[in-house]
Amino acid sequence: MRKILSIDGGGIKGVFPASFLASIEDAIEENIGDYFDLIIGTSTGGIIALGLASGMSAKDVLAFYENDGPAIFKGNRILKGLQWFSSAKYSEEPLDKALKNCFGEKKIGECSTRVVVPSMNLDTGEVHVYKTAHHVRFKNDYKKSIVEAARATSAAPTFFPSMIAESGTALIDGGMWANNPVGTAVVEAIGVLGWQPGEFKVLSIGCTKEPFSADGARKSAKGAGYWAPKLADAFMSGQTSQSLGTAQLLAGHENVYRYGDNVMPKDRYKLDGIKEIKSLKGLGETEARKVLHQIEDVFFKEKAESFVPFHQLIKEVEAG
Repeated sequence: MRKILSIDGGGIKGVFPASFLASIEDAIEENIGDYFDLIIGTSTGGIIALGLASGMSAKDVLAFYENDGPAIFKGNRILKGLQWFSSAKYSEEPLDKALKNCFGEKKIGECSTRVVVPSMNLDTGEVHVYKTAHHVRFKNDYKKSIVEAARATSAAPTFFPSMIAESGTALIDGGMWANNPVGTAVVEAIGVLGWQPGEFKVLSIGCTKEPFSADGARKSAKGAGYWAPKLADAFMSGQTSQSLGTAQLLAGHENVYRYGDNVMPKDRYKLDGIKEIKSLKGLGETEARKVLHQIEDVFFKEKAESFVPFHQLIKEVEAG
C-alpha cells in the first residue's frame, strides 16, 4: 500500500500542519517523512514537503517556523498594510535567508522521498511544478536547488515579490491554482506513477479555515466594492472543494483522509499572523492527538519503500 502526504498553503498557518505532523512523529518515534511514498505541498505546505522529503524531521520543520517565521513576516502591520497597495507587503530577503540557512545548497535530486511542489509561471500563465526524478521524463528539476523550489512555491502575490529562477523564469505561489494540492497528488499518483485506486492512501492536511459567506451577493447584485475583499476567499474555498472532490473521486472516498479544516473565527489566524504561532502549534498538537488512533495503523505501521530516482538508476546502469 502506497502512502501520500498532501499539505495545503497558508503562510504562517503552516505552523498547524507542521505541529500536527511533529506530534504524530513524537508518538511513532521516527521521522514522519520516512513513511510516505509521495509528498506534495503548496506554498507553506511546499516548504514543509521539501523539508520532510529532504530528510528533516517534522520537529525541525516546526522549529523553522517558530524561529524564522517572525523575521520573515517582520514589520509594523499598519505600515505594511498601507505599503500593500503599491508593492509587495514583505521583502523576500528574510525568507531567502531563512530558506538558505535551512536547506543550504541541497538539490531536489537529494530528496529521499518523491516530492511535488506547485508553482506558476508568471510570464506564460502556465503551471510550473517542481518534481523529483520519479519518472523517466523528469530530467531537469532534480538539478534545481531546494531553495529555488521553496521560494517559488511561496511567492504569494501581494505578500512577496515573484521569484526569478536561474533560468530567468518569473514564478509565483502555487496557491494560484493548487492551494490545496490533494487533487494534484492523486493525479500524479495515477497518471504519472501508475498507482491504481485502492493501491494507495492519502493524508491531506489543511491550515485551518474561516467561515465562507457571500450571502449579500445571493440577495442582490453586488459590484467590485463588495466582491474585492471576498474574491480570494471565494477562490480558495472553491479550489479546495474541487481538489478534494477530485482526489476522492479518483482514489475513492475511503482512501482520502482529510484533517485541518477546523473552522476558526474570521481573522483569528492570518497568513502573516506571527503572534498566533504558539496558538497554531497548540491547535495542531491537539488535533493530532484526537485523530492519531484513526490514522496510525493506516499510515504509520510500516515505512515506505526506498525511493531511487531515475537519474541515479541510469548512472548505476551506465556504471555496469
